Amino acid sequence: QVQLVESGGGLVQTGGSLRLSCTASGSIRFIRNMAWYRQRPGKERELVGSITNSGATNYADSVKGRFTISRDNAKNTVYLQMNSLKPEDAAVYYCNMQIMTRTSVFGTQPFWGQGTQVTVSS
Repeated sequence: QVQLVESGGGLVQTGGSLRLSCTASGSIRFIRNMAWYRQRPGKERELVGSITNSGATNYADSVKGRFTISRDNAKNTVYLQMNSLKPEDAAVYYCNMQIMTRTSVFGTQPFWGQGTQVTVSS
């Protein structure tokens, strides 16, 4: 089985920075895409950024130029560096990975972290 554990959330003032991390462990053969999502109360979960196994990145328009996603394949870890934070960035952030397990027959499956709260004071 596979588990994703994320950390790095907290309280920060407008204009501040945080770095989130998410590490996968367990029966892992290969990890394709890694991504970060966020969700505010009463709203749908939205994609913040993603990174492929070859390093190509994609970001939501609202975070372009402020957030950077990166990965360390040797550590099975994805990071989200968040700079110039705004009140509208406050949300629960979830990491997601498309993982092929050692016993997989049907290809990759999505796995989610437990979520970490990011609060931004105005």
